[in-house]
Amino acid sequence: MRKVALIVGLAASLGFNNAQAVEWNWKGDIRYRYQSDLTDLTSSTGEHSRDRHRYRVRLGVYPWINEELSAGVQLASAGGGTETTSRNETMDDMFNADPLYINEAFIDYHPTALNGNVNIILGKRVVASTLITVNDLVWDTDLTFEGATVQYGKDGDGKEKDGLSAVAGYYILNERKEVSPFDGRDAFLAVGQIAYKGEVNDLSYQLGAAYYDYAHFDYNIGTGFFKNSTNYTGKDFNIVEFFGNVGGQITETLPWKITGQYAFNTASHDDGNVHTYLLDNSKRDSYLVELKIGDAKQVGQWSLYGDYIRIERDAVTAFTDSDRNDGSATNLEGFKVGAVYHLVQNMTLGVNYFNFQTIGDDTKTYHTFMADAVVKF
Repeated sequence: MRKVALIVGLAASLGFNNAQAVEWNWKGDIRYRYQSDLTDLTSSTGEHSRDRHRYRVRLGVYPWINEELSAGVQLASAGGGTETTSRNETMDDMFNADPLYINEAFIDYHPTALNGNVNIILGKRVVASTLITVNDLVWDTDLTFEGATVQYGKDGDGKEKDGLSAVAGYYILNERKEVSPFDGRDAFLAVGQIAYKGEVNDLSYQLGAAYYDYAHFDYNIGTGFFKNSTNYTGKDFNIVEFFGNVGGQITETLPWKITGQYAFNTASHDDGNVHTYLLDNSKRDSYLVELKIGDAKQVGQWSLYGDYIRIERDAVTAFTDSDRNDGSATNLEGFKVGAVYHLVQNMTLGVNYFNFQTIGDDTKTYHTFMADAVVKF
C-alpha cells in the first residue's frame, strides 16, 4: 500500500492530477499453443517432427486523452526479441523467466477540424491498425510498423469505417550510418493504400489497392530478423497489391466471406542496374484466396476457413506470414485450413494445419499443425 500511495503522490506532484478525464482502455490476450512441424521427404520414411509448446502474451493500455488525442503502449512476449514476424515464446529454457518487449508505442492525433476522419499516427503500431489489411499475403499479422502514418476513414481502433478509406505511411526499416557499402542511405518503406467498404443488397464488400515501395533495401539482411537468412542484394521491391472481400449470411448467426489478394513486384530485372540484376521477371507474382464460414464471436459459435496461397520468389518480402513452408516466406505454394470454437466468454479454441511445398520441388512437403487456446480481456 505504501508503494501505491507513493506512486499516486508522485503522479499528483508532477501534475498528473487530471487522470479522471482519461479513458485508459486496457486490453490484452494470452495464447497457449501446441505446434508440431513435420518435413515429409519422398526419398525417406520415418521423419521425426519438431514438437513445441509456446505462448504469446500481449498487454496494452490505449488512453483516450481528449477528443483530438489518444495513444497506445503495449508489451508483448517475443522469444529472443529478434524475430520480426513472431511474438511467440517457446517453452524450453529450464523455467527461466521470460522477457517482455515494447510491441506498440504510438501517438494518435485526430483533429476535430477534420471531423475525426483523419488519424495522424507517430510511433510503433500493429499492422492491422496501421494499414488496410484483409489477410497475410503481404504482411504477417504480428508485425508492428514503425514510423509515421496518415489515415482517412479509420476509427480509433484502426478499423475501416464504411465508405472510402486511405492510408499513407513512411516506415523506417534500418538506420545506417556507414559510408560503405550502403553510402549512408537509410532503408525505408513508403506505403499508399485506398479502399472502399460498403453493402449491396444483403452482401457486404471491401475493395482496395496498395503500393509498397522499398527504398535502399537491396542488401544482405542475414539472420536475426527472420526465421531464415535473407539476402536482397541485387533486388528491389515496388509491390502493387489488389485486395478485397465479399460476404453475407447463411443464417442470422452464420456469416460467410470470400477474401482475395494479388500482389506483384513491379521492379524488373536489369543487368545494368546494381539494384535489380538478380530479380527474375518470371517469379514476381503472388496470390491468396480464402473461404471462411462463421466468425465464432459468441459463446457456442464456430468458424471454419481454408486458404490457398502461391508466392513466387521475388513477389513479396520476408515480412509476409512466417508459418508457411518452414519459414521460407516466399517461393512456395500450398494451403492451410483451420477452425475456431468459442468455448466460454472471452476464450476460444482453435486448430490450424499448413501444407506447403517449394515451387517446382515436390520431393519435400512441410506439414505444420497448431492447436491454440486464446483468452482475450
